[in-house]
Amino acid sequence: MSEVATLTIGDKTVELPVVEGVNGEKGLDVTKLRGQTGAITLDPGYWNTGSCASGVTLIDGADGLLSYRGFPIEQLAAQSHFLEVAYLLINGELPSATELEAFDQSIRYHTLLHEDMKEFFGAFPKDAHPMAACSAAAGALSTFYPDSLDPRDDEQVEISVHRLIAKMPTIASYAWKHSIGQPFMYPRDELSYVGNFLHMMFATPCEDFEPDPVIEKAIDLLMILQADHGQNCSTSCVRLVGSSMVNLFAAISAGINALWGPQHSGDNRAVIEMLAMIRQEGISGRAFLDRLKDSGDIDSLQGFGHRIYENFDPRARVLKPIYGELIDRVGVNTKLLEIAAEIEEGVTSDPYFEEKGLFPTYEFYSAVMFNAVGFPSETFTVISAMARLPGWIAHWKELHADPSFKIARPRQIYTGANKTSYTPVGKRG
Repeated sequence: MSEVATLTIGDKTVELPVVEGVNGEKGLDVTKLRGQTGAITLDPGYWNTGSCASGVTLIDGADGLLSYRGFPIEQLAAQSHFLEVAYLLINGELPSATELEAFDQSIRYHTLLHEDMKEFFGAFPKDAHPMAACSAAAGALSTFYPDSLDPRDDEQVEISVHRLIAKMPTIASYAWKHSIGQPFMYPRDELSYVGNFLHMMFATPCEDFEPDPVIEKAIDLLMILQADHGQNCSTSCVRLVGSSMVNLFAAISAGINALWGPQHSGDNRAVIEMLAMIRQEGISGRAFLDRLKDSGDIDSLQGFGHRIYENFDPRARVLKPIYGELIDRVGVNTKLLEIAAEIEEGVTSDPYFEEKGLFPTYEFYSAVMFNAVGFPSETFTVISAMARLPGWIAHWKELHADPSFKIARPRQIYTGANKTSYTPVGKRG
């Protein structure tokens, strides 16, 4: 007999089925709770609520495990590349050589944006944040491709998926180029996915640009490690918006907006702000850590410790070797990078920080790596949106394939006025 939990409310007792995931995590199925008792659950932020059953990504914070479709992130990071990981997330299995080649060719074919999109970007103020431009552009794709908006037509969904993945680097680069007043660079389809993005971000018509293979590999790895992370805010947003049966472009636009929030994706930008603050004060990274220890203000230490991972971030462990290789390769010797190295060494060698559960995270290494390559902090979140796109799509597709699909409609516990009599405006005090 399946395990059940018993809940008693007043004179009513109900049995709640216990659902168990492959990692042993248990959940109480409260689907029929309101119908049987008239009561609902209350869980601000949904930190104890499972919104769905998903087979995309497994996160085990206690043991520091992350896997996509059952493949440990360490294996994918060592042997795969971003487009193959994107295929895995979206389709549920690794592609054959033929399938991967066809997917790669289709992505290359769809990288170009409609010429009218140039005017679309040109209408934004120069100081418009790139994430605002990216979200608007992603949503606007639905106006350029009305032939592929049906979320229940497999062929239309596939072409929309390919268009989004192919065009997102072009959209991201156009948003940035417009903000700094440089001309847009057309994609070069002979380059790799990441290589093409680097070209569109950093090239100008004045001189040739060829992506450095070490930098290209590092950015590809950073994107693999961020391709999905379970039911986070932006992923849940894509699912919730998608439940209205809106087209994929609109759902992704909503996800980009959710990702933009500083509580969601601001950690690596906060790292750069912390390093810049230390540099401005004219102190060393070691002195900054000593000050934190004296004051106990460990919340000021950005990029260390994670709300999900309890002992270490598996993505950071994957990044650390290539982090050092990238820093050596770019040959950048700035005060900011010097401070970052001091802080990393100081935190990882000091038992005080270990006892506080502070360890380098993906956000710390990614921030320093992006900065070393030359990405401004305003673009960090844009790259995150590119990386998260396959995961968002995978969850959106999983939502529509779920036999229990229904529009999301959370309940609430109303705490406002019970009954108020209307007073005509002339008689109000």
